[in-house]
Amino acid sequence: MRLNSNRWNRLRYTFWAPSYDTLVGAFDGIRQRSVSLLDPRPGERILIVGAGTGADLPHIPQGCVVLAADLTPAMLQRARQRVRGGMHLVVMDGHELAVPDASFDAVVLHLILAVIPDPVRCLQEAARALRPGGRVAVFDKFVRGGRVPLALRVLNPLARLLFSEMTRSFEDILERSRAPFVVTHDEPVLLGGLYRQLLLRKAP
Repeated sequence: MRLNSNRWNRLRYTFWAPSYDTLVGAFDGIRQRSVSLLDPRPGERILIVGAGTGADLPHIPQGCVVLAADLTPAMLQRARQRVRGGMHLVVMDGHELAVPDASFDAVVLHLILAVIPDPVRCLQEAARALRPGGRVAVFDKFVRGGRVPLALRVLNPLARLLFSEMTRSFEDILERSRAPFVVTHDEPVLLGGLYRQLLLRKAP
């Protein structure tokens, strides 16, 4: 089994599901800030790719229609406790989103682009699902300028095995995707800027 396969992702995140909220609980304030930057409004349709245990759901305002998608059923099972009216959970591969073109006003990509085997395809699918002028909130770990510090090179094999890549470049992902996005916000939030919070807007 390849360690960068979706089958491996489903296995390892099934293992992490019972303790996932404890492991990433420190990110809750950043999630809230990211959703605030996204500025979802009542009546808008929001797609969350890599929804996990639903940690983003409490930060979505009332009145939005939310589709929270994840590859791992065990994670979504835990997300059920956070579901409110207008929120729906679905098992879905971020490489092939089973949604119509231009059907969402905003997309949330929190801690998914460094995990999913093909982040370029994931960003392309987010662009396809988004209406012209729509927004994307990104929160994840990315190296800057294509230069990977030695410490990350050393840590990455273990990190890749257990939970996530540590050496991906958002700029590289965006360029290779050729998605019609403009970066309107880019803020370092943790670990000297390894974790970043970005807001993208799709060209009208």
